[in-house]
Amino acid sequence: MRSLPIILSLTVFIASCSNRNEASNQNIGKETASLTLDQLSSSMMLHLQNHIPDSLKIPRSVEADGSLILTPSQDWTSGFFPGTLWQLYSHSKKDLLKDAAEDWTAFIEKEKWDDHTHDLGFKLYCSFGKGYNATDNEKYKDIVIQASKTLIQRYNETVGSIRSWDFNADIWEFPVIIDNMMNLDMLFETTRLTGDSTYHQIAYQHATTTLNNHFRPDHSSYHVVVYDTLSGQVIKKVTHQGYNAESAWTRGQAWGLYGFTMAYRWTKDVAFLEKAKSIAQYFINHPNLPNDNIPYWDFDAPNIPNEPRDVSAATVAASALLELASYDLDNNATYIEWVDQVLESLSSEKYITTISPFLLDHSTGSIPGQFEIDVPIVYADYYYVEALIRRKNI
Repeated sequence: MRSLPIILSLTVFIASCSNRNEASNQNIGKETASLTLDQLSSSMMLHLQNHIPDSLKIPRSVEADGSLILTPSQDWTSGFFPGTLWQLYSHSKKDLLKDAAEDWTAFIEKEKWDDHTHDLGFKLYCSFGKGYNATDNEKYKDIVIQASKTLIQRYNETVGSIRSWDFNADIWEFPVIIDNMMNLDMLFETTRLTGDSTYHQIAYQHATTTLNNHFRPDHSSYHVVVYDTLSGQVIKKVTHQGYNAESAWTRGQAWGLYGFTMAYRWTKDVAFLEKAKSIAQYFINHPNLPNDNIPYWDFDAPNIPNEPRDVSAATVAASALLELASYDLDNNATYIEWVDQVLESLSSEKYITTISPFLLDHSTGSIPGQFEIDVPIVYADYYYVEALIRRKNI
């Protein structure tokens, strides 16, 4: 679905970004991040004219033919579109964005009871959590708390982790994926909201178990670690979305970078900070990282440079590095310079999409799964907006 006003608006935006870059010959900075958020807020309000809230049509991605992939709330990505709206509202204070965020967020409430997934943080904290931050709505807080109560039912004390997937149970007794680090933010927050340390303790232990078992000596991460529930020992280390079990799937590296940076924020455990710093150095200095800092879908993909990029990995890493910059002062300037290059790259015509209601193109969901390859994906937009807000606030 395309909208002429949106295309014209984004064309003006691209031209203005190009003119600013030519005029200043400097990377994107605090002022430009704010201007970009202004433009994205305006563009999103145009997008909303074409997307009436529908509980079965939450934007997720785009098919190869350009048709939209729309999902119900059960999908793990359902929280990102309303979360993007909440973030843009927090910046712009436009009531149209707030109203739309409320409408799209409401569809996801029933997921607070879903005990068959580890993705409750993605679904409910990225939507209701952002909404609570923007409005102080007590109902939103209660939904986040219930989601955390549901999520910790998947915790296994012997393993010391929250179970990720339920599928492949015949070969994966207790799988834990690096992505699961992202869902801990909601648990840490729930302890702050309730005073009940149970959520913090479970999140802390999950992060510690992941720290001990998910990483190679070079600080790259395995995607999936499978545990024995009787002994708690690792059975095997595999991949589901990377090139192979020993490769460095780039979004997985970004999940780990973000997750351990966030875990340090909540716990002040220096081991988490050191791991985040090590992942950051691995990511930003990787020899297979392109000059524009937008990585290929896997650092070890066999046909680089003729491999799809993954903008979502870049935006997750960029947002994480902007938080890490506040903790790792020795590398603060390096991180910000790297992020500014990412944000500058994403402001170019190459990466901006005209497919409504998305913001960015060239993300990759799963090469092994053969879906969402080199297309807009909603979580890339979510972390892009978050990174811009963090950049604006530095």
